[in-house]
Amino acid sequence: MTFTFMNTPRFIRSCALLLLAFAAFALLTACNSHGADVMARVNGHNILKADVDKYFQNQTAGAEQQPVGEQADSLRLSILRELIDNEIIMRRAEKLGLLATDEEVDRKLNEVKSPFTQEQFDQRLKDKKITLEDFKRDIRRSLTVEKVINKEITSKVSVTDQDIANYYNAHKAEFNLVEAQYHLAQILVTGQPNPQIRNLKNDKAQNDAEAKKKVQMLSNRLDSGEDFASLAMNYSEDPETAGNGGDLGFTPESALKNTDPTTRDLVMKLRVSQNSPVITVTNPQTKQVFGYRFVKLLGKGTTPACSRPFVSNCATGVNNS
Repeated sequence: MTFTFMNTPRFIRSCALLLLAFAAFALLTACNSHGADVMARVNGHNILKADVDKYFQNQTAGAEQQPVGEQADSLRLSILRELIDNEIIMRRAEKLGLLATDEEVDRKLNEVKSPFTQEQFDQRLKDKKITLEDFKRDIRRSLTVEKVINKEITSKVSVTDQDIANYYNAHKAEFNLVEAQYHLAQILVTGQPNPQIRNLKNDKAQNDAEAKKKVQMLSNRLDSGEDFASLAMNYSEDPETAGNGGDLGFTPESALKNTDPTTRDLVMKLRVSQNSPVITVTNPQTKQVFGYRFVKLLGKGTTPACSRPFVSNCATGVNNS
């Protein structure tokens, strides 16, 4: 399990802010008016340069290449916007009596810590350049934002099956698509301790150095012709697929567009029964390395004029040529 600062999805926060605009008045003033250390003010609350710097260091910690110039400025502005968004929602939560309680924060903290020893957890905080109080404050913010969204948005949204059917019937032409399908399998290795992982060898890399060593071993064995599925069952660290030989099922081409460019490009160039070289898996936001994987193309086909909202009614044609 990984954890990062400020992990509330931005598009949900944006929706919340639109609906809360009538109630949350944010007075934002330039830092020059309140001293060089103040980057913005929200309802009288200062957002300090030190806060932005702390999140910046957290998000870039461990990155192979630190952002500089315009890239660094863009990340800092994104962090500032997120802090402003969060502060608006926090003030709304305060008025609604929805601030997360100490008990809720402690419960979530224990949940996040559960896969790690205390020493491992402390080290991860140190690597992220944050304190325990920083992390608890971020948990409180995330839980509070979730409460506000549930009250102000989710509880007021009602979409019935009839609504879905009506929309589909009015837009059938948009959903009747033929697209390529890729039957994929993977072997995943990460350097992050996770007691939930169970492969046949009960083999788990405990850090990035061990992960790289394990990946090299797997690469050598794949190159020598060993069976991909057997290696996946014995060594893959993906708890969802290791038990079935790494089989990921069928993935439509449209879904591949949402994955990282390296994986997408390699998959689309693979021949049936061919596996990729090792692929480095990174967090798309922080660019930090999450792990490594090999992908194999088991088959390729198309979906015949398949109506995507009701994809379970469509047969998948597999062409192994």
